[in-house]
Amino acid sequence: MESREGIGFGRSVATLVVAAVLVCAAASLARSVFEPLAAALFIMGIVWPAQKWLQSRLPKLAALAITILFTTLICLAFASVAAWAFGRVGHFLVADAARYQAFYERAVMWLDGHGVEIAGLWAEHFNVSWLLGAMQYVTGRANSLLSFWLIAIVYVVLGLIEIDDFRRRIDRLENRTAARVLLEGSAATAAKFRKYLLVRTQMSIVTGVLVGLFAGITGLPFAFEWGVIAFVLNYIPFIGPFIATLFPTLLAMTQFESWPAVFGIFACLNIIQFVVGSYIEPRVAGASVSISPLVVLFAIFLWTFLWGLFGTFIGVPIMLAILTFCGEHPSTRWIAELLGGPVEAKSAQP
Repeated sequence: MESREGIGFGRSVATLVVAAVLVCAAASLARSVFEPLAAALFIMGIVWPAQKWLQSRLPKLAALAITILFTTLICLAFASVAAWAFGRVGHFLVADAARYQAFYERAVMWLDGHGVEIAGLWAEHFNVSWLLGAMQYVTGRANSLLSFWLIAIVYVVLGLIEIDDFRRRIDRLENRTAARVLLEGSAATAAKFRKYLLVRTQMSIVTGVLVGLFAGITGLPFAFEWGVIAFVLNYIPFIGPFIATLFPTLLAMTQFESWPAVFGIFACLNIIQFVVGSYIEPRVAGASVSISPLVVLFAIFLWTFLWGLFGTFIGVPIMLAILTFCGEHPSTRWIAELLGGPVEAKSAQP
């Protein structure tokens, strides 16, 4: 009996793995279709309570127009502030690229003198052309975002118009289990999206303020811009905070003559990120949006590989949605329990 259960479980796991691989392949091949759809579903989960509240007081189309207007304004404000901060720092780095090249050449010579052979290979790749190429790639991606967000907004408009009708269609399904999973899973996922975005925004603000204040106190140039960059990148767990500490450290290398000062800045910035991300955020977020850190990191790398820059931002919400729907059905609940957040150890019963 146990062997049959084991075989059945193994087949279920194999089926899930094959299905996951096929879904990832489809998502990668049709990314131009699924990327704006994923963004639209995420936005709909965030703004639906406001849309529902407005619909109870205004005509449906008027409520929809207000919701879309405010959503667009918020997205434009976020993108404009991020582009301004990255643009200010990026122009400075490009203008000062020769100085960084000379600095790294001196560092490579010192490392080669102490037997670190890999330093020469690193020097071949870190140069002015590499930096300019990276900036051109970011600029090219920014230009393609316009069509992406136009399609996403169209999805949001159509989705908000039909959401009530779609809910009634699901409720009329003969398969009551499927109807329950879809309705309860969608409601729970939308609630977790809102909680996730609220917590990340709060922690991003705290991180941005602390990083900006620290940069200003230490005399690091572009203190306000570093605060904004830390605020933006904090929406990407793990990788974003690390990048937000790496770039100010690179700037400090050419601004301060003392290596202890550079290492001190890097260490203090990481302490800020660690305290906010590992101590404050879990207590604010609670268990409702808790996911295993290993799963979070895997989701970021996977969706970045599949969808590039957008996948970096949306990877964790997608994983959050998958685990939420898995938790709604008995046959897949074990996946949500296995990949969820840390479980507190229960005290021994007397």
